[in-house]
Amino acid sequence: MKNVTNETIIADSPRRLARLWIILLLGGLSAFAPLTIDMYLPALPELAQDFGTNASFAQMSLTACMFGISFGQLIIGPLSDLWGRRNPLMVGLIIYAVASIICVLAPSIESFIVLRFIQGVGGAAGIVISRAVVRDMYSGSEMTRFSAMLSLVNGVAPIIAPISGGLLLKFTSWRGVFIVLCVIGVLMFLGVIFGLRETLPSNRRLKGGITGTFRSFGSLFRDRVFMGYALSQGLVLGAMFAYISGSPFVLQEIYGVTPQMFSLIFAINGIGIILASQVTGRLAGRVSETKLLHYGLGQASIAGILLFVMILLDIGIMGLLIPLFFVVSSVGIVSTATFTLAMQNQGKAAGSASALIGLMSTIFGGIMAPLVGIAGSHTAVPMGLIIALLGVLAVLCYVVMVRGAKQSVSMK
Repeated sequence: MKNVTNETIIADSPRRLARLWIILLLGGLSAFAPLTIDMYLPALPELAQDFGTNASFAQMSLTACMFGISFGQLIIGPLSDLWGRRNPLMVGLIIYAVASIICVLAPSIESFIVLRFIQGVGGAAGIVISRAVVRDMYSGSEMTRFSAMLSLVNGVAPIIAPISGGLLLKFTSWRGVFIVLCVIGVLMFLGVIFGLRETLPSNRRLKGGITGTFRSFGSLFRDRVFMGYALSQGLVLGAMFAYISGSPFVLQEIYGVTPQMFSLIFAINGIGIILASQVTGRLAGRVSETKLLHYGLGQASIAGILLFVMILLDIGIMGLLIPLFFVVSSVGIVSTATFTLAMQNQGKAAGSASALIGLMSTIFGGIMAPLVGIAGSHTAVPMGLIIALLGVLAVLCYVVMVRGAKQSVSMK
């Protein structure tokens, strides 16, 4: 028995190593957004000074990058359904690496903003195709467990990106940050070449050329259940973006938290996302993804309402931080469960479906970011109100679009 067990372990070792490699590679690809956006945040003041511009104009490079990621997902996702995953992914990574190194040489803030848009387009390939590859390789509870492992890798990025960017600035300028991003792009490119097989064979690709491929967006928009899942996740992630954009001002300027303490709070909430996604992955197969999603949406909405009430009652910082932790950690549950449920019937259009899911998050995040600052840094009410409303709207989207569609089918 012992020999059999040892042989089994030896036989399983290559499969485990291969699985670990895929998790690290796809996790790294899916983390392009936080790496590209967050790593140079500590360098924004220096960048603005270097280009001789104001902070507002320097922050436009963030907006340009977000737009590039959104636009890139809409283009690259459908193309990967037509041409396979590897080629569009490698082209995107080349664009990302080249744009990153040219950012170092940018002569003006205007050219830098344009290059940031192009860099976002290239990085979008990693984000959208990594999700499509997971759909190609897995289904059901196995996809949920694998998505949870990706969330573990991806969840670390928003925590370490600004910290590593700050450490880099001790040894180099903001330009050095973009050299590091170029190196990351090159390493990801080599990882894809030597470590990622094509996961979408020609017989499973969409037919009808580019026009037919982009026409798949129309069928996805008409898919009430899919859009219900995508909107629900997008609204919950929009609440997280409201927290990300509003919390620096709320915690530091209203509650007097130091930058170091703010970084600690930010890290704790990031760990909450990781833990929540891992618990969701562990429960997959024993608890249905639908029940997990119910819990996640319930947690997001109830915690959001409690957060708003605590702000109105002016309980103090702990009255804000506790419900805020549960709001942020709900993202780990909702995104993991929703991904499986939304993608399970999208085999041939996984790239397009992945692009739409990513687009919903970007749109809501982009819209909510400026709204939380309507009242300036004098009150936390706008942030609390927006987070509470988005949590409630996420539940309503799910009930009306997903539950409603399924009930209509069962009644026929």
